[in-house]
Amino acid sequence: MGEFELIRNFFAAAPCAQGGEGVALGIGDDCALLAVAPGEQLAISTDTLVAGVHFADPCDPFLLGQRSLAVAVSDLAAMGATPVAFTLALTLPTVTADWLQDYARGLNLMAQGCGVALVGGDTTRGPLSLTMTVFGRLPSGQALVRSGAQAGDLMCVGGELGNAAGALPLVLGQRTADPSIAGSLLAHYWSPQPQLALGRALRGKATSALDISDGLLADCGHIALASKVGIQVERSKLPVSAPLVAFLGQAGAEEAALSGGDDYVLAFTLPSVELPGLLAAGWPIHVVGRVVSGQGVTLLDNDGRDITPQTRGYQHFRETT
Repeated sequence: MGEFELIRNFFAAAPCAQGGEGVALGIGDDCALLAVAPGEQLAISTDTLVAGVHFADPCDPFLLGQRSLAVAVSDLAAMGATPVAFTLALTLPTVTADWLQDYARGLNLMAQGCGVALVGGDTTRGPLSLTMTVFGRLPSGQALVRSGAQAGDLMCVGGELGNAAGALPLVLGQRTADPSIAGSLLAHYWSPQPQLALGRALRGKATSALDISDGLLADCGHIALASKVGIQVERSKLPVSAPLVAFLGQAGAEEAALSGGDDYVLAFTLPSVELPGLLAAGWPIHVVGRVVSGQGVTLLDNDGRDITPQTRGYQHFRETT
């Protein structure tokens, strides 16, 4: 099967490739054309997933289709953007019709759930990897960024943490669990749900934001560095789920929440005056700490003592000395 036949058969005909609001021209030409309304900005982000690094190989291609798009769209949520379109650069060691059919099915399911259209990309031969570039729109000047946190702000997250990290031993076949526990954890790993609506609700309220991909402590560090502040995280306030605690124990669940990564839950700083209204509106916000003067991230125990670990999250290229 040639490149263009592959694109036509598995991607161009998918429902998610039929255009939508903001898409002036989709798959079929040298470039796609996106339309941005006056007074709006375009948010753009790229994510690459590599077999054996970001996901087990082999794995279920239907689940991989969902995950590969969700982790990219989550970056749009972190900026408070509304998804418009995405491109897919797909590198495959071999062309297998069944694999492509299942992958495209999972990809389409997530795309339709997120309201984002496939508008182009590329296919090539090589070790399995997937690169997504996502495009979103938002009112000019209202993007959520990492650099606005102020001393006195609350450090918040948009949901439970650690579930995807807890699922990793199940994904790798290292452990088993009761289906009621395994199903919950695996759903967070394979089909994370980008917090798009929460991101939009935080526009004009949150002073900084990002999505948690490398672990709470590591990603809070990005906010602290960009905003030139310190962040204190209280271990006793970490929101962890009952299935995660049942699987890993309380201490293990907290470690997964702090440094496991792959949550794709929003972390953001918020003036305390904004919290009651957001909670009253039903948003699943948990306060896990606060912003202080200084620099870096500190983890505190129940007595306020510094128990910050040396390893704070996942890094692709860790320097050695």
